[in-house]
Amino acid sequence: MKKQLGIVLLVGVFGLLAGCSSTTKEGDAAKNTTASADSTQGMDMGSGGMATEMHSGQADALSKRVIYFEFDSSDVTPEAREIIAAHAQNLSQNANLSVVLEGHADERGTREYNVALGENRAKAVKQLLVVQGVNTSQIQVISFGEERPAAVGHDESAWSLNRRVELLYSGS
Repeated sequence: MKKQLGIVLLVGVFGLLAGCSSTTKEGDAAKNTTASADSTQGMDMGSGGMATEMHSGQADALSKRVIYFEFDSSDVTPEAREIIAAHAQNLSQNANLSVVLEGHADERGTREYNVALGENRAKAVKQLLVVQGVNTSQIQVISFGEERPAAVGHDESAWSLNRRVELLYSGS
């Protein structure tokens, strides 16, 4: 299963790099690329994790620090791959930076299952970062499962915000 996931991720990365396009269900694009409240908008963040010089497209992608997932899935969407690519470039160009990938799940499923799902989501993001040149020593993976919800509620609007990986930068 892990080997198959790795192969699927690699094929997806190469497809993205080759400029392949993909379609998603209507509305998924907006949901999967929603920016976190911590928007940096390309400003000099110093030790906050952003390079000091970047073009606006990269700054927009880097301001998005949350990757959202579909129900019961650790598949990274094409829109999220663009965000991850910008973070990969930032991390590979700034060896002093590191990132913690926090995996999360919604409340459905057992506690153990949701911790594993959150970990798989974080590992999927890590794999894409590594394939794009980020040193593994710059990346830490942790899963909170359903324990730290971004939204409280028992409906799809809350659950969709809780199925995520958060990228938390640190460094000097």
